[in-house]
Amino acid sequence: MGLPEFWFLIITVLFVGYFVLEGFDFGVGMLMPFLGRTHTGGDDKVSADADLADPDKRRRAILNTIGPVWDGNEVWLLTAGGALFAAFGGWYATMFSAFYLPLFLILIGLIVRVCAIEWRGKINDPTWRRWADIGIGLGSWIPALLWGVAFANVVRGLPIDADAQYTGGFFNLLNPYALLGGATTLLAFLTHGAVFLALKTAGVLQQDAMKLAARLAIPTLVVAAAFLLWTQLAYGNGWTWIPVLIAAAAAVVMVAATAAGREGIAFAATSIAIAGTVATLFSVLYPNVLPSTTNEAFNLTIDNTSSSHYTLTIMTWAAVFITPVVICYQAWSYWVFRKRISVEHIPDPVGLPSLRVRSE
Repeated sequence: MGLPEFWFLIITVLFVGYFVLEGFDFGVGMLMPFLGRTHTGGDDKVSADADLADPDKRRRAILNTIGPVWDGNEVWLLTAGGALFAAFGGWYATMFSAFYLPLFLILIGLIVRVCAIEWRGKINDPTWRRWADIGIGLGSWIPALLWGVAFANVVRGLPIDADAQYTGGFFNLLNPYALLGGATTLLAFLTHGAVFLALKTAGVLQQDAMKLAARLAIPTLVVAAAFLLWTQLAYGNGWTWIPVLIAAAAAVVMVAATAAGREGIAFAATSIAIAGTVATLFSVLYPNVLPSTTNEAFNLTIDNTSSSHYTLTIMTWAAVFITPVVICYQAWSYWVFRKRISVEHIPDPVGLPSLRVRSE
């Protein structure tokens, strides 16, 4: 394995980490409007908890499950983007030019989401918090959909000319395969987020999250199976069946585990299924990094887009020393904040009074 192949593998691992970890963050944000309501299940066993579960406290409990880790999870994207820029400059330049509008929308969504999470509790006003919740929702739904669209288009290929310039338009990206990819990531992150909430909460909120995960599991399995089968039959080869089958098996376990209420097994299964799906996309892509639908001779590959050997060598040494530290730190943060959260743990809201209240 040469350094270009090694860094292609590293970038694959970074995107796997990003989609697995940030995937449940997106799922939690997307589910806040649905699970952030008073429980109406009619279960006498949890009726006492339900009386405490007013909508705002439920939404705060939901948000607190990702509070200590969401910003650390986004570091995987920053690292993947930086590694892509440094190791495969040609790939980075053409892909970001072709996906300018989708990536711009993703960036706007992530910025809005960050501001909404950080500022939600700064002012003690229902209207302020409601707008923050809208920002969290939009900042989760938009990237969850568009990441699938973008990566499906990378696998399918783009109209690229001899100068590595994208010659298509925005609507060229909205093809059936790409839209199916977007639906796959959207449903996968929704299910992943619901299972994560079931793993990280207690009481009535945990039960509601597990029920929702069970409802989402089968549609997710069907859509993801269709996308993986299309990917393999259209773009794969013999050995790429391996990640496809791993992802498929994990998705089946996910359905069984959510139906049985085994949130730990379900979370491991959704994580493996997402990892297997991302690994499939990169596997069928290799040795290309961005195929050209105009002419195969214009394909961007790991060889004609990689940086110099010296650059890749320095990057490799930096990764050897820094990566273990980052992984250990993030693992430690997950261990510290491993306890479950229930609505009873949420104190009364704090923050500055709204301008309306202060003016009165």
